[in-house]
Amino acid sequence: MQQTVERQMTSEAMSPAMKVLGEREKSDARIDFSEREAARPEARVLMNHIYEYKKGVRRMILFTCNRRFEAFATNRLCRQSIDYVVQPAGKENVNVYFGRKECLDAIRLFITRPLNELTPEEDFILEAMLGYDICVQCERYCERKGRCANCKHAQ
Repeated sequence: MQQTVERQMTSEAMSPAMKVLGEREKSDARIDFSEREAARPEARVLMNHIYEYKKGVRRMILFTCNRRFEAFATNRLCRQSIDYVVQPAGKENVNVYFGRKECLDAIRLFITRPLNELTPEEDFILEAMLGYDICVQCERYCERKGRCANCKHAQ
């Protein structure tokens, strides 16, 4: 009995860096420890997005990250058998779209340039596909077209 308690205490007293890597962490060992530490917030966001997708909360997700994190993100998606599309987003970032094949097929057709260059119609379609509030998207679309009678920003 005492031996078990000592092992528990020893394991709890060790820092995360000293603990033996679990199965999930072993697959991420390709990234050195300092990079894993730097990427931790992005990793948490990605894992949450993957969780929501697998639970059916969303059918498509747009994950924007630094290019340094792209390999980690795409490897994780591959291991989970999740389809994805990567698009450059400025000098240091990439947009990783992932989810249902049908959604990604549509993304490949109309997301062919930076997001800030999308037409109001393309922007509306993308945001609806991402599951954003449809009423807010309708208002945004009307504002961008300059035809919004009831919008807060209309004059």
